[in-house]
Amino acid sequence: MQYSPLGSSDLSVSRVCLGTMTWGQQNTQADANAQLALAIEAGVNFIDTAELYAIPPRPETYGATERILGNWLSRHAAQRDKLIIASKIAGNGISHIRNGSPISPQSIITAVEGSLSRLNTDYIDLYQLHWPNRTSPHFGKHAVNRINFAAVNVQQQQDEILAILQTLADLVQAGKIRYCGLSNETPWGISQYLQLSMQHNLPRMVSVQNEFGPLHTKDWPYLLEQCQHEQLAYLPWSPLAGGALSGKYLGGARPAGSRWSIAQRNGLFRDTAQSNAAIADFVALAANFRISPTQLALSWTNQVVGVTSTIIGATNTQQLQENIAAFAIPLKPAVLDAMNDWLQRHPQTF
Repeated sequence: MQYSPLGSSDLSVSRVCLGTMTWGQQNTQADANAQLALAIEAGVNFIDTAELYAIPPRPETYGATERILGNWLSRHAAQRDKLIIASKIAGNGISHIRNGSPISPQSIITAVEGSLSRLNTDYIDLYQLHWPNRTSPHFGKHAVNRINFAAVNVQQQQDEILAILQTLADLVQAGKIRYCGLSNETPWGISQYLQLSMQHNLPRMVSVQNEFGPLHTKDWPYLLEQCQHEQLAYLPWSPLAGGALSGKYLGGARPAGSRWSIAQRNGLFRDTAQSNAAIADFVALAANFRISPTQLALSWTNQVVGVTSTIIGATNTQQLQENIAAFAIPLKPAVLDAMNDWLQRHPQTF
């Protein structure tokens, strides 16, 4: 296992981050225990969760994933200081979480206390804002003019960000969180946080967690360039596009127990003729080089300049073993050239 600095923090995280959002929906406590044992044995020290999980979000499963991780931590207290645990506060738009209210000083305090209780821990290593209060290009909102920039009140946004940073500073001072990060953010949003934290001597964001992988490369090179030069860790989520790049959903297939067999939020996955053609081409490319499409996608994401740690998820230990093994596979120049050709043929198809 290889490790990288978590942005400007003093933490070192494994290049593999264990995602947990299936725990409590597709996975049981026993499944999670097995995944944690396998991942830690492989050298993974970075675990990502959120108050929102399990996925898809429902009132019945709110906080379930954190509770499952907390149950494990209560029985493995000696492991706590060896792990980097990241969680996230849900923003506006989820009606069963604080009535869908936006991120605010009070909601942060409430959310952190809830997460600490469910996780059975005194502190969270990396606390992230799951998405901004303003509309941002997350969960399928990428079409041109889907977001109305003119409707954004810049001063109001800056005031909100400053209040958020001041609250995070209090929580850092209290020892309840160590570092802060962003998720589903844009270069403008990142810049606002960095500038205001510097101007007011408040905690500096050390990471951003965005959707990124072979089928979704919108952050290259612009946001990744900013991360590289600003010492901001870049943490890709959904590098397999919800499992689509494995090829298991081609031809309309929906394997029992798979993520796509469960109702999803509108716009998150786009099962189109264009995306299916890109995936079929990708599967064929992987076969040509005698590598699984899953491992090709993860190994390719891992080698992208600026990527710090890639968030992977699995519903069984066989999948998890295959995923972790991908990070030890170097891609030869011929494979990278073929990937570049594939990206040219299928730009931003997901």
